[in-house]
Amino acid sequence: MSVRVGVLALQGAFAAHEHTLTALGVEAAQVRTPAELADVDALVMPGGESTTMSRLLETSGIFDDLKGRLSEGMPVFGTCAGMILLATDVLDGRTDQRNFGAIDLTVQRNGYGRQVDSFETDIEVDGFGTPFHAVFIRAPKVVAVGTGVKVLASHDGVPVLALQGHVMVASFHPELTADDRLHAMFLKVIGS
Repeated sequence: MSVRVGVLALQGAFAAHEHTLTALGVEAAQVRTPAELADVDALVMPGGESTTMSRLLETSGIFDDLKGRLSEGMPVFGTCAGMILLATDVLDGRTDQRNFGAIDLTVQRNGYGRQVDSFETDIEVDGFGTPFHAVFIRAPKVVAVGTGVKVLASHDGVPVLALQGHVMVASFHPELTADDRLHAMFLKVIGS
């Protein structure tokens, strides 16, 4: 695939995402500036702390450029905090936290609990022949799904993986496993 996939490298497990994409044979690049954002075809937004990431997106000058690219249809894969930032509505967010409204979801920050409540579990993903081992760390919980959103996986009846157009999000951290199938799925989203 001849696309360049950026990994937002302001905070979080961006290096693990970059490693997984590179292992899949894709050119991956860390993105910290508007110029670096302009040089990629798609973007992965990693987990981290969503309010901190929101501030860093502002102070780095990336927020408005990214909002524009998303509105133009740039493919993006947001995991954990990335999901929060891409959602339409965020419950329990800070009043100064901005999000992109790129996928019609309402999410609750830390919806599964605090750090001590983090867990791992196997989930069934549409199109996968075997379960995916999902790592949930202070994960957001989806509380409402818009009509245009396709739920690709759930845990205990709650959506944890979703897709709308070229925007894919996960409540968990696929980069913390050796399983590259979700990143491969995102590459198919880029190619569609």
